[in-house]
Amino acid sequence: MSVKQWENDEEIKIFREYLRIRSVQPDVDYSACVEFLRRQANSLNLPVDVVHPAIPTKPAVIIKWLGKQPELPSIILNSHMDVVPVFPEKWTHDPFSAHMDNEGRIYARGSQDMKSVGTQYLGAIRALKASGYQPKRTVYLTYVPDEEIGGDLGMRELVKGDYFRSMNVGFSLDEGISSEDETYSVFYAERTLWYLRLKFSGTAGHGSLLLPHTAGEKFNYVLNKMMEFRKSQAQRLAEDSSLDIGDVTAVNLTQLRGGVQSNVVPPLLEAVFDIRIALSVDVDAFEKQIRDWCQEAGGGIELDFEMKCPYVEPTKLDASNPFWLPFKEALEQLGLTARFRVFPAGTDSFFIREAGIPAFGFSPINNTPVLLHNHDEYLRADTYLHGIEVYKKLIPAVADV
Repeated sequence: MSVKQWENDEEIKIFREYLRIRSVQPDVDYSACVEFLRRQANSLNLPVDVVHPAIPTKPAVIIKWLGKQPELPSIILNSHMDVVPVFPEKWTHDPFSAHMDNEGRIYARGSQDMKSVGTQYLGAIRALKASGYQPKRTVYLTYVPDEEIGGDLGMRELVKGDYFRSMNVGFSLDEGISSEDETYSVFYAERTLWYLRLKFSGTAGHGSLLLPHTAGEKFNYVLNKMMEFRKSQAQRLAEDSSLDIGDVTAVNLTQLRGGVQSNVVPPLLEAVFDIRIALSVDVDAFEKQIRDWCQEAGGGIELDFEMKCPYVEPTKLDASNPFWLPFKEALEQLGLTARFRVFPAGTDSFFIREAGIPAFGFSPINNTPVLLHNHDEYLRADTYLHGIEVYKKLIPAVADV
């Protein structure tokens, strides 16, 4: 197709309209997204509810496609409405213009993460409905707020509520990450996320002295242990090509605080670590290891978990998950090569899996640079339209189980 044909394509028009809505963190006003999605639901002749899992300013939009056997556990097609902040001066085009260049690249914040998926669901359902198809299971399209800031007032609260329980969800599809080669990534689990603040207390005094048991000495000891462990994980990744970043534990020092004056040894130093724990690691044993390092450093170190997510079981890739084979076979029938992986960061699938519901993260994007959260985020028009074709196959595959 030419650029002019893409510009006139109804599905591309809908996608670009959604991208132009500035649902950017922080302090998102979701009203334009809600209005847009209401219109989409009406155009599909599907009922839509707007619920507020936590507070009135954080809506979740839920579109219902009734199945032929609505008593069966339902399918949810999830996406989030919010996008991360932008630095407009770093962009070639206005990040909320949905500018399409001569090669069909659509530049916009959210083009990969993940407004594309949210409207591809709609495009696929539009085509399926037009063909006379009705799913066996009820399908819900859920558009949730605040995923980009952790989902605490979005999906996390939604899954706890009566509305979600009434949906009787059996399986979820949510976002993945684009692939830079021919393959497509499917994510069946996430690493366990900790934000750990360590507070090092020590002897204070004049900067000219060699005082014992200072906060700096303790910090140095623990930091060295953390960095040695980090290096071991980087080595594993470098030496074993079968491993992805999601298969190892990531440890990064992200914040430092302390001290009042150049010549005063401070009584307290604080350090924050972002830790993503691999599925193969015993989280209790790992916490004990950190506490042991703190004791070896001389004690007087407080562990303050700013976030301590529990270990959540991965979605099964075997016959115990009835959606696994139909999903995999649908990809194969489309001629797509899938890599089943552990997601390196966090998504709303965490809360779904935590509730005991199998979930796959999947964005039908390949041969595309990974640009989520980056400047000049874009998606090609042909890739977008191909994604609709993919969902036309995947949605019936899981909805007719």
